[in-house]
Amino acid sequence: MKNKEKHLLKVTDEDAGKRLDVFIKEKLTELSRNRIKNLIEEKFILVNQKDSKPSYKVKIGDEIKVEIPPESELEIKPKEVPFEIIYEDDDIAVINKPAGIVVHPAPGHHNDTLVHGLLLKLKNLSGIGGKIRPGIVHRLDKDTSGIMLVAKNDFSHKKLVEAFKERKISKTYLAIVYKNLENKKGKIESFIGRHPVHRKKMAVLKEGRLAITLYEVKEFLYKATVVFAKPVTGRTHQLRVHFSYIGHPILGDPVYGGLKYDIPKPPRLMLHAYKIFFKHPRTLENMEFIAPIPKEFEKYIEVLKKG
Repeated sequence: MKNKEKHLLKVTDEDAGKRLDVFIKEKLTELSRNRIKNLIEEKFILVNQKDSKPSYKVKIGDEIKVEIPPESELEIKPKEVPFEIIYEDDDIAVINKPAGIVVHPAPGHHNDTLVHGLLLKLKNLSGIGGKIRPGIVHRLDKDTSGIMLVAKNDFSHKKLVEAFKERKISKTYLAIVYKNLENKKGKIESFIGRHPVHRKKMAVLKEGRLAITLYEVKEFLYKATVVFAKPVTGRTHQLRVHFSYIGHPILGDPVYGGLKYDIPKPPRLMLHAYKIFFKHPRTLENMEFIAPIPKEFEKYIEVLKKG
């Protein structure tokens, strides 16, 4: 049986006043907020040798003891879910997720998620993400297809989370946006945060977090542009928000203005995670993988070429 992972954290003046769960999340980035909440409630996290609450405001000099027990057996049952394994070794898997598949269980989506399929096809998955996110290092939206990294053990999970945080993992997306872009190359920079009214949406806000997207035109089409887009930062819905912000929403996007009536109807959200570049978490070897352009993308491009 695996031993508990232990940490002793001390609060300095720069962290004083933060919520306990926020403070721990910033120090132990591999833990999800939900897992931290559970650990606090189950008394695996103590403040000055006493149990506490996630909302407790930490003070200068507080000693916070964190014990991370091994994850218990996963409760989600393996199930056949369509996706392609592009690469696999003892530490990681690189997969191609189809559009329409939710990555992990969430309210309204308890079955047929990517996690159900991973449990069926992969022998091992990291437990850091908790029972409903085994192996999940990063996400793609339900209607976005393409390449994803999966961690098969806790070592690789921590290393990959660290690499994402330090922006050492490069992702390139393929998107079809409305109208022809003026410049063949560009940079979109803004601050993105939760929409003040529609809480499931993100928006460009003055008080948001910095978001940077680089793009390069692949092809001009009838009232549309095929672009390669690189998110330098990793904000929720970043590419969808950014292209909508500059007046060129991603076609097929019902949330950010991508449903247009003067252009042939797209079959889906026209956003695909095309390529990923990273260093292997254990060997440090440079690795690059491509998820082929989906057939429905190619067919739609041919439709737009005909005008």
